[in-house]
This record gives sequence, structure tokens and C-alpha cells, in this order.
Amino acid sequence: MTELHAAHFRVLLGFVLRYVDDMQRAEDVVQETMMRTWRNIDRLAARPEKVRSYLFTVARNIITDQWRSDNRRPRLVADEAALATVPVADQVDAAIDGWIVDSALERLTDAHRAVVEALYYQGHTVVETARRLGVPEGTVKSRAFNAVRTLRAVFEEMGVLR
Repeated sequence: MTELHAAHFRVLLGFVLRYVDDMQRAEDVVQETMMRTWRNIDRLAARPEKVRSYLFTVARNIITDQWRSDNRRPRLVADEAALATVPVADQVDAAIDGWIVDSALERLTDAHRAVVEALYYQGHTVVETARRLGVPEGTVKSRAFNAVRTLRAVFEEMGVLR
């Protein structure tokens, strides 16, 4: 392995530097190439005339894999002008959605609204909601079903198509 490194390191590094601008990254590619070659040294020992072409092929494959990996990752944008054109998330849509839902909930009966608030907003189970409201579990289920059905109709009236 020492002989292999001494004989091919500089040539391999020059080859890699044609494709990689960063010296440290190029050295990493050469080191990885040497490690992969060391793992297959038994195969290469039988054909010493093929060692250099093997090294170039392995290095090229490593460079290609790194290039593909780099292109899959999102890049950070440092251009202030480009960042200024990106729309900023505001709370207008959330406020409008909240207003629409509040308006729709007002159209429910008090009993149906109480079930919806307990189940969907407060996160209570059917059993907990039944206990809190003093009604059977089946009543909670049927009120929830009817409330959702009514809310769908109200949303359609309001033009909400979600």
C-alpha cells in the first residue's frame, strides 16, 4: 500500500484537482480512493498494469457521487436582493380561516357547539365529553356527526371549498 501511495498519489491528486476546486476535498477523494483500493488490493496485485486506471475510475466515481449528493441538498441563499423578494408568511390567512370557522360555529345549536368545542378544540375523548356535558356517549357521537354534517353545509354556503 505504501508503494501504491508513493507511485500514484501525486498523479491521482492532479487528476482529482481537475474536477474539485477545494484542495482539502480533493485530498479526501484521494484518501477514499486509496482506502477502496486497499480493500481490493488482492485483485489488483494480479494485474499491476491496471492499477492506475482503476484508481482513476474509483476517484471519478467518488467525485460523481459527491456531485450528485451535493445537488440533492438545498443550498443556502446569501443574496439579500433575492431574499427580499421571497414572500413573508403573515397571519392574514389564519385570521380569515379563524373568522370563517367562528362564523360557521355560530350557526350550530348550543348543544352541537359544546360537543365540537370539547372534542376538537379541547381534545377531550367521547367519554370525557359525555361526562362533562352529562349526556350519554351515544348522544355525544350523534351530536358530533350531525355538527360536522351541518358545518360542511355551512361551509358550502359560505363558498369554502376545502
